[in-house]
Amino acid sequence: MPVAVIDIGTNTTRLLVAEREDGDVVELERRTTITTLGKGVDSTGRLADEAMDRVAEAIAAYREVIDRLGAEPIVAVATSAMRDAENGPAFHDYLKEKYGVDARTISGDEEARLTFLGATAGRNDDREIVVIDIGGGSTEYVVGRVGEEPSFHTSTQMGSVRFTERFLKGDPPGQDELQDLADEVRRMAPDVEAEHAIAVAGTATSLAAIDGAEEVHGYRLSLASCERISAMLARMTVEERRSVNGLHPDRAPTIVAGSIILTESIRALGLEEVEISDRDILHGAARAA
Repeated sequence: MPVAVIDIGTNTTRLLVAEREDGDVVELERRTTITTLGKGVDSTGRLADEAMDRVAEAIAAYREVIDRLGAEPIVAVATSAMRDAENGPAFHDYLKEKYGVDARTISGDEEARLTFLGATAGRNDDREIVVIDIGGGSTEYVVGRVGEEPSFHTSTQMGSVRFTERFLKGDPPGQDELQDLADEVRRMAPDVEAEHAIAVAGTATSLAAIDGAEEVHGYRLSLASCERISAMLARMTVEERRSVNGLHPDRAPTIVAGSIILTESIRALGLEEVEISDRDILHGAARAA
C-alpha cells in the first residue's frame, strides 16, 4: 500500500504519494502548490486568513488524490510558518477535523534530519556531504555521510519569503537592500566544511531550470551561474520575473532572496558548485513512516 506525505511549508504545500520498495521510494504522484502560508508571519506572528484558505484548498485537492490511490498512512509535516505563528495550533486542529490530515509541526532539527535522509538515500557516495534546504521561512544545513546520522545540522531563521519581506522593499530591489540581505546570509551561514553540497527545494530547482537544465535532479549548478542568475533576477521587476523561462510565475516575488541565500551559502562553503536534488523532506518522511 502506498504512503502519502504532505509538507505544509512557508511558501508551498506539497504532496508525495509513493510506494516503498526495498528501502527505496518510488513516486506515484507528486504535486506542488504555492500557497505562501508564511506571508506576513515574520512581522505579525500570525497566519493570514487568506493564506490558510489557500492551504486548505490545496489539501482538499490532495485528499482526493490520496483517496483515489488508496494511500495509507498519511504523514503530514508542517515547518517554519506553522512553528512561528501563534495561531498555528488552531490551524492544525482545523485541518485535522476538516480533512483528516494531522499535520505534525516539526522542529528545525527534525526537518533537517528528514531532509538529509531524503536527499542522500540510495546514493553510492562516501564523501562528507552538506545538504542545503532553502525554504520560505528557514534554511537548514545538514552535514553527514550517506547511511549515517548527520554529524552536524542547524536550522536558521532565513528563507525566501522571510528575507524578501525583511529586506527587499523595492521593485526591483535596490543595491543597498540586496547587499544587506547578502551580508545577513553571510552572518548566519554556519562555518562548516564538506566535500560536496546538495541543494534541495524550490529555489535550487528553479535556478537549475533557469540555467537550462533538461533534467533538474542531479544537475550541477556552478557558483558562477548562481551569481549570474541572481544578478539578472534582481534587475527585474516581479512582473518581468514571471516570464523568465524555467521559473514558476508564483515564485517570482521571492526568488531573488532565495537565489542570494543559495549563492552566499555555496560561497561560504568554499565550493564552486552544488548538486541539485528533487528528493527532500517528502522522501525522507516517506522512508521514515
